[in-house]
Amino acid sequence: MTLRVVVADDQELVRSGFAMILDVQPDIEVVAEAGDGAEAVEAVRRHAPDVALLDIRMPRLDGIEACRAISAETGCRTVMLTTFDLDEYVYEALHAGASGFLLKDVRRDDLVHAVRVVARGDSLLAPSVARRLVEQYTRPAAARPRRPDPRLDALTGRERETLLLLARGMSNAEIAEELVVSDHTVKTHVGNVLAKLGLRDRIQAVICAYETGLITAGDPPPGGPSGAGPSPAPVRN
Repeated sequence: MTLRVVVADDQELVRSGFAMILDVQPDIEVVAEAGDGAEAVEAVRRHAPDVALLDIRMPRLDGIEACRAISAETGCRTVMLTTFDLDEYVYEALHAGASGFLLKDVRRDDLVHAVRVVARGDSLLAPSVARRLVEQYTRPAAARPRRPDPRLDALTGRERETLLLLARGMSNAEIAEELVVSDHTVKTHVGNVLAKLGLRDRIQAVICAYETGLITAGDPPPGGPSGAGPSPAPVRN
């Protein structure tokens, strides 16, 4: 199956460069390019791509608003393009429905891999990377008292545990070890969490865990209070 992609960036050289890299892949077709967010939304409506690459900062309509419109209206998954790995708009873009992020100096192979990862329904960033990003933008919430959130009532006790471990950056294998269950069981729990809470992917699950107060930026990260442990590789799940 050929993956259909829209590339949107107001810098023509960046846009055409990404498009050329993707278009030569046997399983990827760039169906449209756009120079701003409004053009990107229209291109997605017209061509129904699987993935849209959106620059965060574009004229007329920025990437975040374009992402929000695309996520609300279509099944197209979005990946944000940014210059800095902690861009000030990262959290807002995640909340708008972005499935992940790429730096504009991304390697050719990682760009291609990212499109394939997102197209198959996975998130672009490792959960631990998503956790650090969310902490950056929800840190003030750590000072507020935790209150029960009715959204969590839909989850069983084990599903709530799974969401908590997802938010702490654990992989499925690590969650399975922590809960002493099989990988298949963890996949089932993760799927149930996403379905019951109406979430698109693991990144949104991390955000939901923070928003509902299940976890806050003051909680110990994986690896203990110091956060010790291996750093996740970029553009991996």
